[in-house]
Amino acid sequence: MIYNYLRGDYIISPLGFGTENNLAAVRRKKSALDLQLGSKFFPKGYYAGIISEEKTDDIFTSLGDPKAYTKLEKLMLIAIKKVLDQHPELDQTGLGLIISTTKGNIDQAGEVNFPKERLFLWGLAKLVTKFFNFEQDAIVVSNACISGGLAIKAADAFMKKGKFKNVIVVGGDLVSEFVLAGFQSLQAISSFPCRPYSNDRSGISLGEAVVAVLVGPDEAETEKVAYIDACTANDANHISGPSRTGEGLYLSIDRLFQRNKIKAKQIDYLSAHGTATFYNDEMESIAFQRAGLQNVPVNSLKAYFGHSLGSSALLESIFAKYSLLNNELFTSLNYSQHGVSQPMNIIRKHKKIEIRTVLKTASGFGGCNIAMLFKKISGS
Repeated sequence: MIYNYLRGDYIISPLGFGTENNLAAVRRKKSALDLQLGSKFFPKGYYAGIISEEKTDDIFTSLGDPKAYTKLEKLMLIAIKKVLDQHPELDQTGLGLIISTTKGNIDQAGEVNFPKERLFLWGLAKLVTKFFNFEQDAIVVSNACISGGLAIKAADAFMKKGKFKNVIVVGGDLVSEFVLAGFQSLQAISSFPCRPYSNDRSGISLGEAVVAVLVGPDEAETEKVAYIDACTANDANHISGPSRTGEGLYLSIDRLFQRNKIKAKQIDYLSAHGTATFYNDEMESIAFQRAGLQNVPVNSLKAYFGHSLGSSALLESIFAKYSLLNNELFTSLNYSQHGVSQPMNIIRKHKKIEIRTVLKTASGFGGCNIAMLFKKISGS
């Protein structure tokens, strides 16, 4: 079987610039979630992870004028450049770029600092393509909170159809007043750092993250992580609420297992969505139980980074990659007492175990769901 692999990557979050810095912070059980003040929607503040724009500008100076780009643009350009630097052998002929984002530069709405076209997702894609002089136009994937996972799936599909030889996937979203207003209207923002799957959870904490990864063939003899497959399902339950029976998530997992002829007992680690809203976490527990995954070690990374929307599934896929390579599981931070109806094997402390196969899941508004399979492969 010929696979595409998760190759060079770069994570930017409030925990640090670079994948290693973020891994180190999570190993220390450090959270990016801090009390943020200044929003008209939250007079007493709200908890979120915000990337320093001052630090962003300092790093971006080597690439261009920080005043000429939005915060999200600068972060994406930094992340892509870091991945390109890791792979000087890459031929840009046949190189694709897929951008995963739900809101793009929506933080600039009502501002006059940049041309209006930059507010549109196609405007963001056009700018990034031009900056690097890529031969092919960037493709934008914007499908709620499964966008990051769907972007990896799309990259693999394009390469198998011969459109690209390699693809850089970059995902990113910011915490803006627009996003805060939306989630507050749903009464979904937690008044304290989020607590996925816990009986005292009260909603999400938002976070900023930009992640880039090179997806493509890899002839290296060393251990590497292959993207095996992904399946999606949309239960169309509600514009913002998941199916109460976990139907869409269960179907995506079941289809993935059937198509790849694997069973739940072959999954060594389950990287879940885990937003800490009442309905999402309950839905996931039901879907996992229906799929026979109740005994598989599972965590959510949302209490480390917050919910980073269009980059969340991409960020968590990169962490799944390093869990595979390092045989390392991370505690589901802020988990207190079990707060969903079905049993789950929540990871309570960092630990080392042999990991060969990982299931990554994500769900989003509109009833969209994705289940992704990653495997550790030895040699070529």
